[in-house]
Amino acid sequence: MTLDLKRIFANEGAVMPISYELDLSTLEFSGIFPLKKPVKVEGSVSNKADVVALDLQISYIYDAFCDRCGIDATRDYTVTFNRALAVSIEGEDSDTILTIPDMKLDVDELVYTEVFLSLPTKFLCREDCKGICPKCGKDLNEGECGCEKREIDPRLAKLAELLNQ
Repeated sequence: MTLDLKRIFANEGAVMPISYELDLSTLEFSGIFPLKKPVKVEGSVSNKADVVALDLQISYIYDAFCDRCGIDATRDYTVTFNRALAVSIEGEDSDTILTIPDMKLDVDELVYTEVFLSLPTKFLCREDCKGICPKCGKDLNEGECGCEKREIDPRLAKLAELLNQ
C-alpha cells in the first residue's frame, strides 16, 4: 500500500488512518513459511504542530514447529512502529526520522521489514516448554519420563570409578 502524504504535510492537524491486511505467506524464514494468515496493520499518519508522524501496530500469527518439543504451534506477535516523517533532513541519516522526498510512503515495505526483523529465532510452543527427553523421546511437557537424569560421560567413566574407591 502506497500512501500519498501531500495532504498530511500541507495541513496541520490532518490525520490519515491506516487499516489493512498484508499477505506475507510467501515469506520464507529458516526454511519454513510461518505466516500462513495475513498480517494486520493498524495505525495512522498525523500532522501535529508541523511534525508528521507514522504510528503503526502490526499483528501476525507465527505458525511453526516448536524448537524444543517439535509440536506444531501458533503464537500471536505484535510490533509497534513509530517514526517521524520528513521530506528531507540535513546532515546525517536518522533512525527516528524516515525521509520520503516524493511524499509517497510504501507501507508494505516497512511492514515487511519490521515483521522480518521481529520473527523469533528460537520458536517455542510456550515460554516454559521442557522439550523432549534425549533418551526415550517422551514429551516432558506431559510429565516426567523416568529416565536416569545423571549420566556419566563414557570417556570419564574410569575417573568416576577412581573417585568411588
